[in-house]
Amino acid sequence: MIDFIHAHSTRLYAIAAAALSLIAYYIQDLPTGLILALVAAILGTGEAVQRVEDRKTAKALRQEPPLSTRL
Repeated sequence: MIDFIHAHSTRLYAIAAAALSLIAYYIQDLPTGLILALVAAILGTGEAVQRVEDRKTAKALRQEPPLSTRL
């Protein structure tokens, strides 16, 4: 499960952000404090997702390209 989350962290983040937006729009009786706390949590999660993606990019940059792409 952890490998799935690591591999698809950006997609999962996008789903969570979209779900939060829909919930805040359609459930109008939610307290403002709860919505703001959820928004802060989503922003914090976005930072974690960015760090995961940065590590994957750095790892890919350190690898040797496949023979098929070399001239």
